[in-house]
Amino acid sequence: MALVQLTFESKALHRQTTINVVLPMDKYYKNRDNYVEHPLKTLYLLHGYNGNFTDWNNNTRVQRWAVERNLVLVMPSGDNSFYVDKQGADYGKFIGEELVEVTRRFFHLSRNREDTFIGGFSMGGYGALRNGMKYADTFSHVVCLSSACGMFDKIGAEKYGSGMTSEDDFMLSLEQFKDTDRNPDVLIANLVERKKNDPDFTLPRFYVSCGLQDGLIEDNRRFRDKLVKAGFDVTYYEGEGGHEWFFWDREIKKIFDDFLPLEKNYNEIFY
Repeated sequence: MALVQLTFESKALHRQTTINVVLPMDKYYKNRDNYVEHPLKTLYLLHGYNGNFTDWNNNTRVQRWAVERNLVLVMPSGDNSFYVDKQGADYGKFIGEELVEVTRRFFHLSRNREDTFIGGFSMGGYGALRNGMKYADTFSHVVCLSSACGMFDKIGAEKYGSGMTSEDDFMLSLEQFKDTDRNPDVLIANLVERKKNDPDFTLPRFYVSCGLQDGLIEDNRRFRDKLVKAGFDVTYYEGEGGHEWFFWDREIKKIFDDFLPLEKNYNEIFY
């Protein structure tokens, strides 16, 4: 396994940014005589509010499980942006376009949609659903753990308030954002319309989960119901736990085992 910390100049963010990348190199070193280079599947994994690119590695066993499944992890910093475009820094474009292209150039990653996934927790769960749907040509599977999916719909706006400080100017009033791609309802409707016009287009698959003791549980249930009603393939789970790493650590293991299309028995596969 290789853990790479990469700093590069981001055009979308107008500054340098740092990411962590987990590369499953064990297979090469153990089986180098039989190894044939092939592009790897990739999960772009987003952190929550007040977090950074180190959070997933520091608080879960995701690195170990990714290596076991021969999966590349890309973990960027999204600051407190909710991974949407804002004045002076286009975080949505960074996640959905620039980060994918940069990492594909640096590393031997698959360029196929069916091999490219996005996920996150809390703010990152919202970032995953927003950019997973907005850039649906790039991502085939979307993982939303305890996501802040209610922040930008009508009920959520009434619950959390329709605005924040000028420092957080990515939050607009309900009237301003209700018809934009920050609203999950708009994103869902756009993909349903596309599917209707193009039967060959496949809607991204979703994994949505939240702890029973998490204050965001009702928001996640409501989001699940919207997806199911619209015809998305949704795997949903709720169980014991709050808004905490214990829950997300347990969930990411289940996602690798049962949701993402990954190698199931790493030790028996040789190239």
